[in-house]
Amino acid sequence: MKKMSITITMLLIWVCGSIYAQTPAAEDILKNADAVVNAPKDQEITLEMILIDKKGKEKKRVAKMWQKGSEKRMIKFLLPADVKGLGFLDLPDDIMYLYLPAFKKIRRIASHVKNTSFAGTDFTYDDMASINYTDEYDPKLIGTKKEKGLDHYLLELIPKKGIKKDYSKLVMWVRKDNFYPVKIEHYDKAGKLWKVMDRKWIKKEGKYWIAKEAKMTDLKKEHRTKMLIIEVKFDQDLKDEFFSQRYLKRREK
Repeated sequence: MKKMSITITMLLIWVCGSIYAQTPAAEDILKNADAVVNAPKDQEITLEMILIDKKGKEKKRVAKMWQKGSEKRMIKFLLPADVKGLGFLDLPDDIMYLYLPAFKKIRRIASHVKNTSFAGTDFTYDDMASINYTDEYDPKLIGTKKEKGLDHYLLELIPKKGIKKDYSKLVMWVRKDNFYPVKIEHYDKAGKLWKVMDRKWIKKEGKYWIAKEAKMTDLKKEHRTKMLIIEVKFDQDLKDEFFSQRYLKRREK
């Protein structure tokens, strides 16, 4: 009986150890999620943005986005006329610029403005910036969940000390099969769910995973913004000088 007891104990230790060994650490899951999203050397994306109010009324916009690695990003609006030429430039060291074509002026975005709405959308300037979540958040694995036949890791992300965010925490849903972050829940300073970003139609374009649709829903305003990818190009060898104030002012066709 004693021998059987020891055998069962050893079996339980082995099973528990195997399960633990198969579950990556929260830090590794987040690093993998960053790596998947920022995998292309550079990317050029044509986007349709759809702003939807609580009555279902829509406003449509077309924009282009360029990104190099995980630290440089530029966005320019192409349509409609009231936003055409409006540009946003995100650079390393938390430097952001906004180009206002009506005034032909470039303004640096101050820290207190970064958490305000980007061009009337449900994304803030900070949301629209390129990001490595690993650099700005401390992750904790809080569980797993199955949805639509796929298994996900659930990570709770708390801003690192010294990092200022309007969100008290994020909860990121990361697919187990390819580490793509498919959902991010944003919580306000009181700990209440404020915004939810969903990524859909996740496909592999060449060797890179990409979401064909991203939707940010503001639960307080009952407003949402969809971003649909019309066209994407990868690894075109974009030069560093492209991500400059000079190119931010340049008109796009």
